[in-house]
Amino acid sequence: MRARIPEQLLRPALRRLPAGTAALVALALAGCATPGTGDPRDPLEPLNRSIYEINEAVDRAVLRPVADAYVAVVPAPARTGVSNFFGNLYDTWNAVNNLLQGKVGTAVSDLGRIALNTTVGLLGFVDVASRVGLEKSDEDLGQTLGWWGIGHGPYLMLPLLGPSSLRDGAGTVVQVALDPQTRWIDDDGWFWGLWGLRLLSNRASLLGAGRVFDQAATDRYAFLRDAYFQRRRSQLWDGRPPREPEASRPQPSVVLLPSVWTRIDVAPITESAAPVAGDSALPTMTRPAVDASTVPSASLPAAPVATGGAPAPAIRVSRSTLD
Repeated sequence: MRARIPEQLLRPALRRLPAGTAALVALALAGCATPGTGDPRDPLEPLNRSIYEINEAVDRAVLRPVADAYVAVVPAPARTGVSNFFGNLYDTWNAVNNLLQGKVGTAVSDLGRIALNTTVGLLGFVDVASRVGLEKSDEDLGQTLGWWGIGHGPYLMLPLLGPSSLRDGAGTVVQVALDPQTRWIDDDGWFWGLWGLRLLSNRASLLGAGRVFDQAATDRYAFLRDAYFQRRRSQLWDGRPPREPEASRPQPSVVLLPSVWTRIDVAPITESAAPVAGDSALPTMTRPAVDASTVPSASLPAAPVATGGAPAPAIRVSRSTLD
């Protein structure tokens, strides 16, 4: 039997979504049979790339300029307070998901954070709980479903929300439908104002990472997809994922940076004009000079003698870093 989300839970959120966005979400979550062309985790790649291009266009035209202006105009303490306020609201989901995963102690800590930050922290604008040792957790419904053994399913690029998967996208829809901002605010002005401020705060926090992303990625879409799966796997294992077997690792879809390698430098060989006595075909070879200041004399072995009485060439092994 296929699980369905009750209509009365989705109606308050979906009725406010623009028609185009709602259609794209429905199309993505339906898992349409668009043939994939690359990564087996991404069978809907043509559709996902189209949505990604739309997201990028909206980000370049609207979100990034507004986020830059927000950072330039609003002082850092005020931006931190806004981020803390929405983070305090989300701590309710952290508590619920930790409880569903059997992490009772962490769930109790999350409830303590909510109580302390809501009262002493002025509705969450000041993160007092972190200062007294109640660390913030990072859990969502997608992680809870994964904790119970449900696979991530096909990769999805959601409109405006960014990278996701079938499992995590379904969890996002449920959390949006049950979010306090969705359930408790009936006025459309306040509803869209708070969600807009929340989106703006989140986008402003990603400005620095976005600049690194712009410089590092060759295929931006594939880079984002790989980073998403790596991050979600780390989150699912609370930052301590087990080592993957070599055969099960997906092939990288971006250019990897070169690592340190070992190079063998062979010293040049000099030839003399006179042949060695008794062997006209073998030229006379002389051992190149060695800088005794860099190598202790005690560590220099005697040069082996090649055929014809000439010493063999010296070989130096050095380690260098590829820039």
